[in-house]
Amino acid sequence: MSTRPETLFPLFSDLESLPGVGPKSVSNFARMGIENPVDLLFSLPHSVVDRRLKDNLRAAEIPGVVTVFARVEEHHAPTSRGRPYRVTVNDNHESFQLVFFHARGDYIRKILPEGEARIVSGKAEFFDGMVQVVHPDYVVDPSEVEDIKPFEPLYPLTDGVNQKLMAKAVSAALARMPETAEWIDPNQLQKEGWPAWSDAISAAHSPESPDDFAPSAPARLRLAYDELFAHQLTLALARENSRGKKGVVNQGDGVLCQRVRDKLPYQPTGAQDRAIVEISDDMARPERMNRLLQGDVGAGKTLVAFMALLVAVESGGQGVLMAPTGILAQQHYEGLRGFAELAGVRLEILTGRDKRAARRDKLQALAAGEIDILTGTHAVFQKDVEFSDLRLAVVDEQHRFGVNQRLELGKKGAAADVLVMTATPIPRSLSLAQYGDMDVSVLDEKPPGRKPIKTVLVSQGRMEEVVAHLKKAVSEGRQAYWVCPLVEESESLDLTAAEERFKVLRAAFDDGVVSLVHGQMPPDEKDAAMAGFIAGESRVLVATTVIEVGVDVPNASIMVIERAESFGLAQLHQLRGRVGRGDAESTCLLMFQPPMSVTGEKRLKALRESNDGFYLSEVDLEMRGAGDVLGTAQSGLPRFRIADLEGQAGLMKIAQSDARKLLSDDPGLTSKRGKAARVLLWLLRRDQAIRLISVG
Repeated sequence: MSTRPETLFPLFSDLESLPGVGPKSVSNFARMGIENPVDLLFSLPHSVVDRRLKDNLRAAEIPGVVTVFARVEEHHAPTSRGRPYRVTVNDNHESFQLVFFHARGDYIRKILPEGEARIVSGKAEFFDGMVQVVHPDYVVDPSEVEDIKPFEPLYPLTDGVNQKLMAKAVSAALARMPETAEWIDPNQLQKEGWPAWSDAISAAHSPESPDDFAPSAPARLRLAYDELFAHQLTLALARENSRGKKGVVNQGDGVLCQRVRDKLPYQPTGAQDRAIVEISDDMARPERMNRLLQGDVGAGKTLVAFMALLVAVESGGQGVLMAPTGILAQQHYEGLRGFAELAGVRLEILTGRDKRAARRDKLQALAAGEIDILTGTHAVFQKDVEFSDLRLAVVDEQHRFGVNQRLELGKKGAAADVLVMTATPIPRSLSLAQYGDMDVSVLDEKPPGRKPIKTVLVSQGRMEEVVAHLKKAVSEGRQAYWVCPLVEESESLDLTAAEERFKVLRAAFDDGVVSLVHGQMPPDEKDAAMAGFIAGESRVLVATTVIEVGVDVPNASIMVIERAESFGLAQLHQLRGRVGRGDAESTCLLMFQPPMSVTGEKRLKALRESNDGFYLSEVDLEMRGAGDVLGTAQSGLPRFRIADLEGQAGLMKIAQSDARKLLSDDPGLTSKRGKAARVLLWLLRRDQAIRLISVG
């Protein structure tokens, strides 16, 4: 059943097949993402107009929409051009007027004959002490009062698509709904008291009270769940598909790992131990591993990744750890060197900067299997880089590496396991939406002994005090980062440029104390500035956010962030995590420009009160919404029409476990419920997922 079922054909026909929809309307609908009748079903109204029939005007709220009985008393045709046509009517208690501009008198006399009764619905307002309704929306015979819905749905619109056209098109699409079998687990359906799919769609388009269009209404909840379930089913199919790919069983004897453990000066945290077990178990399976290691700043991802790399070496193979930049690759190399010495394995680094002879020697050693673990940048993708037997690829910072690069890497080792590390804590709901195809290990504990970072809010006006504080700290041998938001002076944001701040600070300190690094510098200059700071040659590093990820200088204990209110919460937390890595007490100064906006203040206060990246990511999500938290361009987040990622995180979790269970019970989706789930995937245009369904 990899072709669309015939019962769904009417919903996937052209929009022009609906009454009242012509070629022009088709292109207008397309701007709203509506291409077939099925899209109209999932374009739900955002609110309702209360058109319940009132006894008289006194029972209605004016100004506002009223629906009342009206007996036609008198017509007043305009006496001059540009004047409106007025009709006086009476609701059995008082008179009011219906007003029409540019209207034909014969038409108005026909719909409102004197002496006759009508039901009138429209927006009523006071004018010269009298109630009037300008251009009523409905004028119907009392016998046709059923034509006016008590609660009329209001749809999102675009130019060329009005409420009338939308309502008519939706009504025609609803008439094409097929009978469908149930794809939701019967226990879940019964427990929640949700209606069947077609009833839920009908109810969502025909609200009977204002509560019916709230996200918590049973029909809406059910449709949101359908969307999340289809998304999780797609991810689960992708997951099964990648897991189904044959891998190599990597089962170490534990000797190298134990060597490292015995010589560690500290005990790994419970979260680290748990992640190491999860990853080792995955690597021991005959299918390829596809796991995400998510940890807050300073949670100890490096040790976990290294233990996984040792499992690959113990199994007779090689491992690679890749970082997005040369600086980070170098830092990983420095960070892993101590571990590699404890374990007695050969570790090397390969970046685009290796000179020809050195590069050739490394490549020969790598191909011969003499190098156990390689760290590097995307230079390891190049054609001349060949491993003897690559078993594990660890990719640092997920969002800097595209999916295509991950696939390229997979080709280097035909069946290499993949472990992706990210230091950006992602709220649970978003992590399920974005990485639902991967298994996730979370490091949510900090190693003992890491001191919390003191976070202070300082007004931009106290700049001189901050510089004096910094001078004192530098004279005591400490190092500091000074982060500026932008490189070029921006009129619109009025943020101090890094180059300007560098000049000012350089004038305040001795020569060579202050250095500068920003994203627009040539890579060699940038690396040299970073290397000088890491080596302690410069004491204050003025930087843009290029230092956000991964840089590790244990002696740096002060972080100044200028115009902190202009940064996102996750970014501020990442920047703060660059300090607090050594023995000294560390401080983060958040400089702000008063007056701050309410959200700016809320962000900075949340940061001052918590060092927990997972908690802060939830606050960020609550304040900004899903797309913004991850950065819309790279968020990889699905666009949901009905479901709300922030508000319905609980539903997403249920949908994930349900989707995985259904696939494990019925991998080919051939049972009655499995076939119904296929219909859902078709309805929600998850055609790609259907192609992934394993045969039989």
